[in-house]
Order: sequence, then C-alpha cells, then structure tokens
Amino acid sequence: MAPIGDLLIVLLVILLFLFLLGAAGLYLLVKVGKKAAKKARKVSTRVATNMAAMGTGDAAETERMRLDLRREVSLTRQAVDGALGDGWGLGDLPQLVAEISAHAEQLDAQLARYAQERRVSAYVDHTALGRLREHHAKLTTSCARIRADLRNDQMAHTAGNIDEIQNRTNLEIEARRRAPDPLDEIDELYNRTMINRSQPDELR
Repeated sequence: MAPIGDLLIVLLVILLFLFLLGAAGLYLLVKVGKKAAKKARKVSTRVATNMAAMGTGDAAETERMRLDLRREVSLTRQAVDGALGDGWGLGDLPQLVAEISAHAEQLDAQLARYAQERRVSAYVDHTALGRLREHHAKLTTSCARIRADLRNDQMAHTAGNIDEIQNRTNLEIEARRRAPDPLDEIDELYNRTMINRSQPDELR
C-alpha cells in the first residue's frame, strides 16, 4: 500500500510542477504579447503620421511639425545622454531637456488634435494654428541651441586635446633627433677653410 501512496505523491508533484510551468509560460506569453501589441501600435501610428505629413494643407503641415518636433527632441536627448556618458558636467541641462520633452509631448498631442479636426472640418482656426506654430518654433529652437552649445563645448575640448598632442609630437620629434657632433662641425669648418685657401684670390 505504501508504494502506491508514494507513486500518487510523485504524480501529484509532477502535475503541480507542470501546472506551475504552464502558468508561468502563459504569463510570459501574455506579457510579450502586450509589448508586441504596444510596439505595433506605435509603429502603425508613426507610419500613419508619415503618410499624413506627405499631403498638402494645414493638416499635413501640422503632421510635419509633429515629426520635426519629435526628431529635434530625440536628437537633443541623444546629445545630452552622450555628454553625460562622457562625464561632462551639464548642471541643470538634463532637467531642462526633460522639461522640454514634457512640453513637446503636450504640443504633439495638441498638434494631433488640430490635424484631426482639420481633416474632418472645413473651418480653419488660424489663431490656433499660429499659436501652435509659435510654440513649435520655440521648442525646436531651444533644442537646436542646446545641441549647438554642447557641440561647441565638445569641439573646444577636442581642440585643446589636439593642440596638446601636437605639442607633445613636436617635442618628441625634437628629442629623437641626433644632436650634432662637435668634432664633425670642426672638421666641416676646417675643410671649408682649406678649400678657401686653395682657391686663387680672384675666385674668392
């Protein structure tokens, strides 16, 4: 009777293990599926925005502003992250870029709503479009100025390093040159003197 009970316990443990393994697999499958669906939505939204930006009119212009704003913010983030990775002291600049990103997301949502309204309505709100253009210009200009400042700092740092390398190269080359032998110089002067003495006076 005891071996049968042990066998049942082993079977129950195996079934429990298989159940837990299946539950974990199902959880991972659902999680991966959600991530894939989210990424697919982002890709489809990006493709739709690019397609809409190829048209004409206010709606297409608004979509182009959205793409331009995203590109500028992305480039600025990359520049700041690169500078931080190189150990640059940026002060409050990373926080400023984070605030610009937050405002850019709000403006992107406003541009998306305006573009949608523009596609379904024949009435044009020129005042709103003008303000959206102004906000877009301010944010993109701020991004461009931040990148230009970081680039100037990087170029100045690089120029200093290059000048240092050039100076060290010149010093190393001078140090490797063979110093002139005084005896050779004396022999050269003696030979010149003998040549001058052997020449007639009218040829000197």
